[in-house]
Amino acid sequence: MGSAIERPAVTGFHHVAAAVTDVESSALWYQRVLGLQRLPMTFPHHDAADGSSEKAALLLDVVTGVMIELHAPADGDGGGPRGALDHLAFGVADRATLDAWAAWLDSLTVPHGGVVDRTDPTGYATLEFRDPDGIALEFIHFPGRG
Repeated sequence: MGSAIERPAVTGFHHVAAAVTDVESSALWYQRVLGLQRLPMTFPHHDAADGSSEKAALLLDVVTGVMIELHAPADGDGGGPRGALDHLAFGVADRATLDAWAAWLDSLTVPHGGVVDRTDPTGYATLEFRDPDGIALEFIHFPGRG
């Protein structure tokens, strides 16, 4: 019948990697807009076949521990970074924090769709915007969750 094997535990979300057209300008954007800290390191998979270091940046949110890895598209990725990542969502503590993020984005002249209260499939609120490569980013609040 059924197997006695259970799903192994996951300790949490670790990082997301995105291919971007300009690593340096994207890294600066993420630092300025999201307040991420750039870590002074790259990983072995960033090394190109010729032994040189591929353009890459590793960014950290020091509060949550979430990391975003930005790198140039590999040869043969066909068409560059668009479509490399559907979207990235960040949870926030309450609806007022979404309004604060909207004001922050406005102060940086980062276009966004405004805070939207949604009811389907349940009640929640979002604030959506895009990075310089068009990758969709979202702040989201579900009442009763952080």
